[in-house]
Amino acid sequence: MRADLDTAPATRAGLVPAMTRGFLGRCPHCGEGRIFGRFLKVRPDCESCGLGLHNHRADDLPPYVVIFLVGHLVGYVILEMETNYDVPLWFQLSFWPLFTLGLSLALLQPVKGAVVGLQYALGMGGFATLPVRPSAAVPPSEDVQRGSTDNRAHGLGPA
Repeated sequence: MRADLDTAPATRAGLVPAMTRGFLGRCPHCGEGRIFGRFLKVRPDCESCGLGLHNHRADDLPPYVVIFLVGHLVGYVILEMETNYDVPLWFQLSFWPLFTLGLSLALLQPVKGAVVGLQYALGMGGFATLPVRPSAAVPPSEDVQRGSTDNRAHGLGPA
């Protein structure tokens, strides 16, 4: 093994920064790359830092969280409107379903990003290993550029 192949281990972001980055649709590790390729489709890897995002297991948690939040918010506002104001029935039957649907769709992607950030911060699932970044003190050599030696960590996906 050559001395110029040293790598510095990446550090994991904390819980709040990782979830905030995910909520904003950014990579929980670096905060620069985008998580989503389409509305709810998570990209396989971060284009900035190379973190493998394909191993996430958000599954059913984001819809449950969105249903919980939107149901409590809309239910409270409907209850307040009914008890304190005389709102026509036609308005309530046309406004509240559209408002509920719009708020649910608006929150679904950010909540899924926050769940991916939570999984990353806790090292759950495929986020047990972090991408290895090259050391800033040592310039890459010709052997590494040609790919004759491989000093990546073992595990799933690109390191």
